[in-house]
Amino acid sequence: MNTHQSALNTHIPQSNNNGAADIIVFREMAVSRRTTVILWFMRVFAKRLLAMMGRFSPERLTKMQLRTASMACKDNSGIPIAYDIVGTQPGHIFGSLGNTSRPVILWLHGGAFSLPAAPDMHLRMVANLCRQLDADAFMPDYRLTPANPYPAGLDDCEAAYRELLALGYDASDIAMGGDSAGGNLLMALFQRIRKAGLPMPACAVPVSPVTELSRVHGLPSRHKISKSDPLLPASAMQRMCSEYAGDRDTTHPEISPIYMDCSGLPPLFFLASSNEILMDDTVYLARRASAAGVDTTCHIWPMLPHAFPLFAGIFPEAVAPRDDMAKFMGQHLRRTKAS
Repeated sequence: MNTHQSALNTHIPQSNNNGAADIIVFREMAVSRRTTVILWFMRVFAKRLLAMMGRFSPERLTKMQLRTASMACKDNSGIPIAYDIVGTQPGHIFGSLGNTSRPVILWLHGGAFSLPAAPDMHLRMVANLCRQLDADAFMPDYRLTPANPYPAGLDDCEAAYRELLALGYDASDIAMGGDSAGGNLLMALFQRIRKAGLPMPACAVPVSPVTELSRVHGLPSRHKISKSDPLLPASAMQRMCSEYAGDRDTTHPEISPIYMDCSGLPPLFFLASSNEILMDDTVYLARRASAAGVDTTCHIWPMLPHAFPLFAGIFPEAVAPRDDMAKFMGQHLRRTKAS
């Protein structure tokens, strides 16, 4: 374990409240000098831009949404990607949803609840997962803030899952995932699935999920890592929280999944960086899931930015965790089929 990880361990509880063995695994990784330089540039430029976004007017944010959606996906791993409408839900289809005997990924993209999927990040990563798993995928284009606060985006994600079931997919052939705000929506969607009595998917991968929207300062990593985080400005979180939650109770578990009942969830594979302010959003929820009897794995990687599997095209170090995600999905899809 490196020095950075050891320092972080001083403020992370070392076990679940019930005394169960800890399920947090700190991964070790050599970081190249090139990556160190890119992280510095991120901290100086990208982090400032995101901080500025927290002060954008609705009109300027709309321009940012259009600009993000218009970007090109430079590597689709040979997987056809098309924007279409599945039932009542628009979004990106990877491959085809015409053969329901094939596995399918439902991925909920991040973007602070206010930005659409970034093509060269979200589309690129999901296309790579499809290639590795020989699977198709759907990424719903859920409604965004500030025009559409909770529960609009979550309603769309629930509808997307229902559409896959209506098409004829067996839940055991569905792997789910979500990054950042999409990880929040993912954990909230599980609550909707359970409440409606729908079958749970085979497994899910929450990547750097934001799970606590009621207290910007609350979890230790929010302030302890605020200066070293190369991407996320803690100062922008309050606007994200208020625009998404509106006048709702922010401790509601669909808004802050850290407070959710985790019983009955499918196998979960959490990933986060030890260098992001949302590390504890992942750690605390992963431990709650494990304590509730959920098959839970949680890997914390050093130095990389928030939602780092999306940056595999920039950081070679992010390729291994992205491949771990594909391996986890494949194992559980195959296990379910075998049973």
